[in-house]
Amino acid sequence: MDEHFDLIILGSGSTAFAAALTAQELNNTAVMTDERPIGGTCVNRGCLPSKNLIEAAKILHEARHPRYPGLTPCAIGLDFPALIAQKDEVVHDYRKKKYESLVGGQIRIEKGHVQFVDPHSVEVDGKRLTGDKVLIATGSHSVLPEINGLDRVPYLTSDLLTVDEDMELRELPKSILIVGGGYIALELGQMFSRFGTDVTILERGPQLLPNGYEPEVGRSIGEIFAQEGIQVVFNATAKAVRQDGAEVVTTAVVAGRERQYRAERLLVATGRRPNTDKIAIERAGVQVKERSEIVVDAYLRTNVPHIFAAGDVIGRQHGSQMATPVGSRQGGIAAHNALSGNPMKLVDHRVIPRAIFTDPEIAAVGMTEKEAIAAGHRCWCNTLPLSLVPRAGAIRDARGIVKMAIDVDTNEVLGIAMVGHNAGEVIHEAAMAMKFRAKIQDFIDLLHVFPTMAEALKIVAISRFKNPAKLSCCAE
Repeated sequence: MDEHFDLIILGSGSTAFAAALTAQELNNTAVMTDERPIGGTCVNRGCLPSKNLIEAAKILHEARHPRYPGLTPCAIGLDFPALIAQKDEVVHDYRKKKYESLVGGQIRIEKGHVQFVDPHSVEVDGKRLTGDKVLIATGSHSVLPEINGLDRVPYLTSDLLTVDEDMELRELPKSILIVGGGYIALELGQMFSRFGTDVTILERGPQLLPNGYEPEVGRSIGEIFAQEGIQVVFNATAKAVRQDGAEVVTTAVVAGRERQYRAERLLVATGRRPNTDKIAIERAGVQVKERSEIVVDAYLRTNVPHIFAAGDVIGRQHGSQMATPVGSRQGGIAAHNALSGNPMKLVDHRVIPRAIFTDPEIAAVGMTEKEAIAAGHRCWCNTLPLSLVPRAGAIRDARGIVKMAIDVDTNEVLGIAMVGHNAGEVIHEAAMAMKFRAKIQDFIDLLHVFPTMAEALKIVAISRFKNPAKLSCCAE
């Protein structure tokens, strides 16, 4: 017999769980479906395992390269399989506490591959489930570029971080070639390099982070990578790959000339795309755009009135971003709109802070200078080196920059970007201020603890009117 639920949820990640918990709060039954480990990308093969290993790599690097005169470099031994085992333990513990323990009562999960049968029914490995309402929250997957021979050589994606799956990377490669220059390439590239792997990054454009970030950010982190010995090849397009013994040989066109690169492992990190191609979505009649994202309105409703979509599967519609906190927020809204009878619109996506966990960290919120100008703003923008921030000097880590963009007619701060120590924490002050449409004077007037990295925001704001290099500490 078919099992019936108030809400069927395709997926079991942060978006799906937020929806299931909202359904339970509204006294409705919900069932999630997934063929991979419960919890989705973030806990199993994304945010959590990557940040765990990145921090371990940072400890190794700082021991070998102390910033302070008087501290002697020391070599810490690396047992990579043991490091992977502790990463798996962290993931298992977090998955159990924050996901598996929440299943039960009005929340169910069915394991297996899910496909639509019709607009109200899905099938999970032969088991049929029906629902009054449906939410598609299947997340996203790595994009594979058109590279000749890619289907005939072993390659890695960000799934190498996974737990309890065959694609988990358990041995440290001697060398790795990374195709792509976005956030995944930067985080994993620096991590592998600090573990002792010889890293080469191929980026199609003239700088790292070519999309969605200020150009000064890409240049700054590129300089830092060069200082660490990470080779980045710009204007490089991978055309073909082949296996040659224990190595993968990649042929790339670099500035119009063909070159070859050899590495033990190949990592493809060229972006992500919504998971909508293997769920027989056409049987539900749901409209999908060219890049596989599901078309939704401001209430996260698809063109089929009882079917909703949230998280990575909607791409960048309505200003959304592919990020775990965004998906979680949307999952709750989608379930509320599906089940409450009192629908609410999506939250304002104008202010979504984001961070890349390189060392130093990269963080941004709001518009870039280019985006602000394209939106019709008359902008004042300025970029300062972090050497002007007292805290950076005190801890002997002045790597990085801070940039602010404002509307010169209203003085409202439109965007902030930072490369620097603890940038991922500092950016929340900027985000909170921008949420309430703070003006440049608000950043100047706020008293900051001295010395802190958050003073970077105050100092770059002051630079609109004065030269910060000519001011004493805390002076305005």
